[in-house]
Amino acid sequence: MKDDVLPPLSGRPPRAPSLPRPPRLPHSVARAPAKRRFPSARAIFALILREMSASYGRSPGGYLWAILEPVAGIALLTFIFSAAFRSPPLGISFPIFYATGMLPFLLFNSTTNKIGSCLRYSKQLLAYPTVTFADAVIARTLLTVTTQLMVSYLLLSMSLLLFDTLTSLNLAIVLQGYALAVLLAIGVGTLNCYFTTRFDIYGHAWAILTRPLFIISGVFILYDGIPEPFKSWLWWNPLIHVIGLVRRGFYPNYDAAYVSVTYVLVFSLIPLAFGLVLLRRNYRDLLDRL
Repeated sequence: MKDDVLPPLSGRPPRAPSLPRPPRLPHSVARAPAKRRFPSARAIFALILREMSASYGRSPGGYLWAILEPVAGIALLTFIFSAAFRSPPLGISFPIFYATGMLPFLLFNSTTNKIGSCLRYSKQLLAYPTVTFADAVIARTLLTVTTQLMVSYLLLSMSLLLFDTLTSLNLAIVLQGYALAVLLAIGVGTLNCYFTTRFDIYGHAWAILTRPLFIISGVFILYDGIPEPFKSWLWWNPLIHVIGLVRRGFYPNYDAAYVSVTYVLVFSLIPLAFGLVLLRRNYRDLLDRL
């Protein structure tokens, strides 16, 4: 036999020929793709953009209508009551008195309605597994609250600059009142979101029952001037406390001793807790009903 086919003298098998190493990839390419960060934040941002386009991007004027609506309401109340009375129930300026009542009320009402219909409105996006009902609630809350706060800032600033109001702004108290209005709207709106989606008649019933809310929430009257027994009954309306607190922040001589922050907190957190539990357990089934 030839030497080149004989086994090696050491008894070890011959080594396989070494293969060239693959080129080393950069670290950013070699590692596995990372999971998408902050999926909820991206979903919320997408929902906000969709809401902005639908609510303010399809009509002429857009955000201008969000400002004109309260301006028209305040102007109408000022015209009617200034013709009948020499001065408002508090202070000397009709515009600032009605603005301090109407703007917190519109903040509550708009936010409650937006949250209450968020499942119906965002049904298509909620079909994606990364988008939850909480994203829809947060998105609508952020956009509506931001819009209403902007409107309140513009109108209240204009009223203070254009009219002799004799008010002294206590910003901390005013912000506390607005924070309570937001929390109350989130609590009531979250519970309404479940019932509005679960029962078709609930939305119509809620709209009918809350129509007198503008009258009985102290928007154009003072709680202190309401006679008994209606005064005791209206104390249970949490918006009475919210509006009274906001007005306390503008009128330093207005004590508003009837205001109970604790009551508003309890009235807000209880429906919020129930609404979150009900939506957490049933929102997928509710989407199938839509």
